[in-house]
Amino acid sequence: MTTIGIIGFIAAILVMIIGAYRGMKPITLTILASFVVILTNGMDVWQALARVPAFDDVLQRGGYAFGFGRAINSFFFLFVASSIYAVIMDKTGCTGSIGKQMVKWVGTKNVMVAVYFFTVILTYGGVNLFVVFFAALPIAYVMFKEANLPRALIMAPMGAGGAGITMTTLPGTPSLTNIIPGNFLETSMGSAPVFSLILAAIIVTLTLIYFRYAENAARKNNEQFTFPEKFDASALTGEKADLPHPVKAFIPIVFLPFVILGSFALKAPYAADPIQLTVLAMVIGAVLCMALNFRKVNGPAFKQWTTDGASNGIMSLLALASILGFGAVVQSAPAFQSVIQWVMGLELSVYLKALVSTGVISGIVGSSSGGAQIVLENLAPYFIAEAASGANIQVLHRILAMSAGTLDTLPHVSAIFVFLGVLGCTHKEAYKYLFWGTLAIPTFVTILGVIAATIIW
Repeated sequence: MTTIGIIGFIAAILVMIIGAYRGMKPITLTILASFVVILTNGMDVWQALARVPAFDDVLQRGGYAFGFGRAINSFFFLFVASSIYAVIMDKTGCTGSIGKQMVKWVGTKNVMVAVYFFTVILTYGGVNLFVVFFAALPIAYVMFKEANLPRALIMAPMGAGGAGITMTTLPGTPSLTNIIPGNFLETSMGSAPVFSLILAAIIVTLTLIYFRYAENAARKNNEQFTFPEKFDASALTGEKADLPHPVKAFIPIVFLPFVILGSFALKAPYAADPIQLTVLAMVIGAVLCMALNFRKVNGPAFKQWTTDGASNGIMSLLALASILGFGAVVQSAPAFQSVIQWVMGLELSVYLKALVSTGVISGIVGSSSGGAQIVLENLAPYFIAEAASGANIQVLHRILAMSAGTLDTLPHVSAIFVFLGVLGCTHKEAYKYLFWGTLAIPTFVTILGVIAATIIW
C-alpha cells in the first residue's frame, strides 16, 4: 500500500498541475486531487475529507475541511485587511501616483527591475509577501501599462522579489524560513553573512539577466498590457493632476516596514504574533492613507472601498484555504510518513542532505517554512552532530533556508493560485515567469552553494 500511496501523491500533484494549466478552479481541483490521495492510500473518504482531530491528540491530522477551516481562521484578517488597504491606496490615487513617479525615475525600459527591487525592499523590511502582492500589484499595473508589457510578466519581478533572496538568502531577513533553522540549530538570522551575500548577488545577477530576456521575448512577440477583466482601472489611469503628490502617496506604503520593524525593536507584545502585527500595520496604513487624502474620502466611498476590499480578500483566501485543505489530506495519508523517512534516510554528505531533504519536503507540502520545520524536527540532532565533527553550522543554516526556497514554488503550491487569481492570469499564461525566478535560478545557486560548502568546509 505504501508504494501505491506514494504513486497516489505523484498522481494527485499531476492532477493539480494539469488542472491548473487547464484553468480549473482551486476548490474543485483540490477536492479531485484529494480523492486521488484518499483512494490510493486506502483512507476512509469521509474521515479524510471532514475529520477534526481531538483537542488532546496533537499528533492526529485533520481532514480537508479542517485544513480549509484552519487556513480561514489563521489568515482571514490578514487577507481582508491587506485587500482593504490596497483598495484604499488605489481609490485615493496613491497607487497611480507611485507608479507614474517610479516610471519617471527609472524609465519604461527598467520597470521590471524597479518592481523587483521595490518588492525586495518591502519584504526585507518585514512586510508579509501576501501583503506586498496586494499592495504593490496595482503599482506594477501602472508601470507595466506605461511600458506596454504583458500583465502576466508581472509575476517575474514580484515572484522573484518576494519569494527569493529576502525569504531565504540575505542575512538577517525576518522571514519565517530564515528564522526556523535558528530555532533548531541555535544560530542567528544573520548566519554566514559573506557566504549569503555572495549567493544573493549571484541570484540577483541571474534574475536581472532573465528579466531582460523575458522582456525582449514579450516585445518580440508583440505582447501588450491589458487590465484584468472587471478591474476598475479609473483611479490608476487618471491624469497626473488628479493624483496626490508622490510624497503623499509614498508615505502609507513606506510607513509599513517602520511599523513592523519598530514594533520588533520596542518588543511590543503584539509583535510576537506576525499576523496580528501585519494586520495592525495594514490598518494604520489604510487610516494614514485616508487621512492624507481626506478630500477624497466620504461615507459612500468608504463603504464601497471596504466592501470591495473585504470581498476581494475573502475570494483570494478561499484559493489558499482549498490548497491547504488538500495539504491536510496529504499529510494525514499513511504514505506521507514513509516519504519523509525515506528522504531523511538518504546517505548523502551533510550539505547535500540538507539540500535534498529540505527541497523535496518543501515541494511536497508546498511550503518553504513547512518543509524546513519538518526536516529540522527530524534531522536537527544530525546536523548539530555533523557541525561538532567539522561542518560549518552557520553555512548549514543558510543552505537549509535556501533549500526550502527551491521546490516550494511548484505549480500546485497554494500561494501561486492566490497570486495568479489576483493577477487575473492562468498558470499557462504566467507560471513560466515564476518558474525561472523562484525555482530554477534559486535551485541552481543553492547547488553552487552546496558545492562550495563541501569544498571549503
